[in-house]
Amino acid sequence: NGNAGFQQVLERLESDPVCQRLSLKSFLILPFQRITRLKLLLQNILKRTRPGSEEEVQATQAYDALEKLIKDCNENVQRMKSTEELIYLSQKIEFECKIFPLISQSRRLVKCGELMALDFNNASPKWKVTTRPIYLHLFNDCLLLSRPKE
Repeated sequence: NGNAGFQQVLERLESDPVCQRLSLKSFLILPFQRITRLKLLLQNILKRTRPGSEEEVQATQAYDALEKLIKDCNENVQRMKSTEELIYLSQKIEFECKIFPLISQSRRLVKCGELMALDFNNASPKWKVTTRPIYLHLFNDCLLLSRPKE
C-alpha cells in the first residue's frame, strides 16, 4: 500500500486478460489449492488400487508425504499470520520505556480483547464500572495489559 509504483504495476497486471481479472492473492493461494486437490486425487487412487500391491505401497507413501507437506504448509501459514499480528500490534503499541521486543520468532499472540476496569469505591461497598477500557494481550510467553493513549 505504501508503494504507489508497485500498486500501479499490480493493477495493470491484474487487469490484463492473461490474468483473467484474478488478483495477486488468488495466484499466491493457488499452489495450496493444488496441494489439497492432489490429496483428494491420491485418496481416490488408494481406493482403486489392489490391497497389498506395489502400487498401493507407492500411493500410500505419496499420500503420507503429501500429508506431511500440507501439515508443514499450514504450520508455516499460521506462523506467518502470527508474525503479521505481532508486527501490527507493535506498530499500535507505544511503551513508556523499552521493556522487551514484542516481535520474536517464538512469541505468538494467543488471545486479545478489551476489558472493562472495575473500580472499588471505599465510601460505598458497591463496585463501580469505569468507562476506561483496558486491553489484554495474551502471548504464549507473557501477558500484556494496555490502555488507549489519552
